[in-house]
Amino acid sequence: MQVMKWSLIALAVTAGTSQMAAASQQSDSKGLVEDSSLTLHNKNYAFYRDFRNNDSSRQNYRKEWAHGISAMFESGFTQGTVGVGVDAHGMLGLKLDSGRGTTGTGLLPIGDDGRAQDDYSYAGGAVKARVSNTVLKYGDLIPTSPVFATGTARLFPGTATGFQLLSSEIEGLNIDAGHFTSIRDGSASTNRNGEITTTYTGIASDSADYVGGTYSINDNLSVTLYGAELEDIWRQYYANTNYNIPFSDTQALNFDFNIYRTLDEGQALAGEIENTAFSLAAAYSIGAHKFTLTHQRVNGDEPFDYISMDGQNAGDSIYLANSVQYSDFNGPNEKSFQARYDLNMAEYGVPGLSFMARYITGSDVDGTKADPNGAFAGAIGEDGKEWERDIEAKYVVQEGAAKDLSFRLRHASWRANSDMGFFGSAGATALDEVRLITEYPLDIL
Repeated sequence: MQVMKWSLIALAVTAGTSQMAAASQQSDSKGLVEDSSLTLHNKNYAFYRDFRNNDSSRQNYRKEWAHGISAMFESGFTQGTVGVGVDAHGMLGLKLDSGRGTTGTGLLPIGDDGRAQDDYSYAGGAVKARVSNTVLKYGDLIPTSPVFATGTARLFPGTATGFQLLSSEIEGLNIDAGHFTSIRDGSASTNRNGEITTTYTGIASDSADYVGGTYSINDNLSVTLYGAELEDIWRQYYANTNYNIPFSDTQALNFDFNIYRTLDEGQALAGEIENTAFSLAAAYSIGAHKFTLTHQRVNGDEPFDYISMDGQNAGDSIYLANSVQYSDFNGPNEKSFQARYDLNMAEYGVPGLSFMARYITGSDVDGTKADPNGAFAGAIGEDGKEWERDIEAKYVVQEGAAKDLSFRLRHASWRANSDMGFFGSAGATALDEVRLITEYPLDIL
C-alpha cells in the first residue's frame, strides 16, 4: 500500500518536471464559467433474463424496465498558473415496470419489502486543480482504468470516492493514477460509502490504489501499463499492446493484446491467488465489414477476479477480449475462443445503423486445485464448459432535432455445465436475455 501511495506522489512530481508537451491546457484556459459544460442524458432500459433450467424453488425470470435521467456538469478552470474548478452530477431513476419476483436486474435498488423502489436519486461532486496539463481531482469520480473502473452497464455510471491524477505533460503519454476508499453502484444502490469488493468473492477492502498510463508510439501503435493494489486482497498488473496495420482507406488489420497478472497481498483475505489471464484479438476490416477472432486464457487455479460495485453489479475493471454481455470467460484454467462479425450500414446508404454477432466458447475450467482455505474452495468443478451467443442491432439518429438519439437491441444466450459452479446466475446453467436500451444525450452548455 505504501509503495502505491509513494508512486502517486512520484508521478505528480515527474509530471511537473518532465519534457513538456507542445501546448499547455491551463495556459489556454478561458475561465471557470467560460469553459464549463452541462449534459443531460436520458436512458431508457428494459431488461429481460430467462433462467431456462431453474426449478420452482429458484427465481426463473428477471424483468424490469426503468428510465434514468442524469445531469453532468463540468466547470472550466480559473485562469493563472494553478487553475481550480468543480464537477457535479445528479441522477434520477424511475421504475416503469418491476415485480417482487422479477427483481435483480441491477436497474433498480430493492427495498426492505423485497420490491424495487419506485424512484431513487443521488448527487455527487468533485473539486479539481490543474497545472499545465496535469489535473488532480478529489470527490465522486468515474475512473476508467483497466484495473479500476466503475460499471457503466446499467442506468448510470458508478462512482468512486477518492483522488485521481491525470497527466499528459509528455506528448503521446497519458498518465492515470488513483487512490479510492469507496464505490457507489450507479443503479442498484444509492449508498455512496459502498465497499470496494471483488466481483466473485464479494470480499471487501478498505482501499484501492493504481498507477499507469498509455503511450502512443505513433498513430498505429500504442502500449499501456498499469499496476494496482486492492488492500489485503491482491496486487494486479496489466499490459496492453494495440497495433493497427492500414492497407488502404477501407482495409486494415488490427491486433490487440491484453494481459493481467494477479497475486494475493497483505492479509490475503480471498486466500492464495496467483494467476495470469491474457487475450489476443485479431480484427480485419474491409469496407462495411469487420471480422474478429480472439483467444483468451486464464493460467491459474482461481478465476480471474476484478473490482466490483458494493457487492452489486460488476465493475468494468476487465479489458479481456472475451468479457462480453453475460460471461467473462474467466474461470480457472479456462481457454476460450471468439468469432465476431460487425456490419456498418453506412456503406450501404443507412448511416447510423450497425449490426454485430459473436459466438464464444470456453472449456477446461478446473477449480478443484484452488486454495482449500480461500474464497474459491469447492466453488468450481474440474471440467467446466460454457458458450455464449450475442446479437446486437443499433441505430443512431444522424441529424435533425433528435440527433444522437440511439436505439440498441441486445440478445444473449448462455449455456454451461454444472462444473461452472458460481459462474451461473441464480443457480442457472442456461439463460437467455434481451436488453432494449434507448439513449438521448443533450448538450445544454
